[in-house]
Parts: sequence; C-alpha cells; structure tokens
Amino acid sequence: MRRNPAEPEKRLWRVLSNGQLAGHKFRRQAVVGPYIADFLCPKRALIVEVDGDTHDAEQDRRRDKTLTDYGFRVLRVTNRDVMSNLDGVLSFILGALNEASSRWDRPHLNPSPEGEGLSLSHLSRESL
Repeated sequence: MRRNPAEPEKRLWRVLSNGQLAGHKFRRQAVVGPYIADFLCPKRALIVEVDGDTHDAEQDRRRDKTLTDYGFRVLRVTNRDVMSNLDGVLSFILGALNEASSRWDRPHLNPSPEGEGLSLSHLSRESL
C-alpha cells in the first residue's frame, strides 16, 4: 500500500504531510505494534485510518482495542468522505488533535536513574 496507495489515502496525505494541518506532523504507513497505521501523529498519539468498502467491522474493533490499549486514539474515515468531503474530514481530525494532550509535555513515566529527560522543575532540591 505504501508504494501504491489508494486515491483517498493519497489525497489525505497531500494535506497531512509536512505539518500542513495546523503544524501537526504525521507519518504515513507507520508501524504500531503488530499493525500498520494509515496515518499517525506521534506527538498527539492519534491514528487516522481510511476505510474502504472491504473493511471487516469485527476485525477493526479488535485492532482499535489493541491500539487504544497502547495509548492511541483511532479515528476512522471512509474513502467516500475523503473524496467528497475532505474539509469535513480535516475538521474532524483537527478537532481530535486539539482535544489530545501532547505526549511529550509531561515527564516520562520511567526516567533514567540520572534524571535525564526531566526538567529541573521536576527534581526536588535534595537531589540537586
């Protein structure tokens, strides 16, 4: 699919690439666990899937559950919506991006023993 994406994916990628959607960076065909996401905004932990007519609803539910368990939010849009209502699709995606907090605005749950990655505001005075 990466070398020969469907037309709706190409059309959506043209407006998601290079930070064109309000500066949000996306990756195309990103590996997430055992899956390949159509589009991924890693900073906001948002996955956008473009669904054609051949999608299996039960399989999609299992996939979405796994991705949600990994900490991602999954948005699904249809080929038809991308082709006939791209502005509406972009508004939907932008709304989800604006609702999501940045994954990198908070300290890592498991910082290194030396405290790398933590700002000084997160360290106690005794540890300085």
